[in-house]
Amino acid sequence: MTIDTVLPAELVDAARRVVNANRKLGRKFALAESCTGGLVAAAITEIPGSSEVLLGGLVTYSNESKHALLKVSHDVLDTFGAVSIATAWSMAQGALEATDADLAVAITGVAGPAGGTEKKPVGTVVFARAERDADPGDVVADRKDFGDLGRGGVRLQAALCALELLMPRESDGE
Repeated sequence: MTIDTVLPAELVDAARRVVNANRKLGRKFALAESCTGGLVAAAITEIPGSSEVLLGGLVTYSNESKHALLKVSHDVLDTFGAVSIATAWSMAQGALEATDADLAVAITGVAGPAGGTEKKPVGTVVFARAERDADPGDVVADRKDFGDLGRGGVRLQAALCALELLMPRESDGE
């Protein structure tokens, strides 16, 4: 089925796989997006029937919104920064708390063209996946360094990685 969309086909195809796989498991998820600005949610909602699996998404672009909406502590933000495993993990946990989702994925990074540092250059993106009732010590998070692909390129690659994190793992019954 062809979908009329302004989004890249690669992104919509990945979203379709995510919606179908999660629908098959009866699993619902939530998103916490920063540098992608809702791009992951936009891709998911391009797919008919996505309301069966996507409960909601929070775009928390500023540190203050990360704190206010996702309950990311000021200590975490001040100590580790917005683009860190600790912040992404807290964002994912906050999205779980804000919804009845079984799973949440968070994305935070530096899309550019400015904002990068020596330790966190443009193209640095951090992801986290949190599951309801999982062992709190089992942190699923990763940092990717995409390089300076341009703002759109970084955001697209980040969205594709986030969609991959929403796919069921073997332990999910797939």
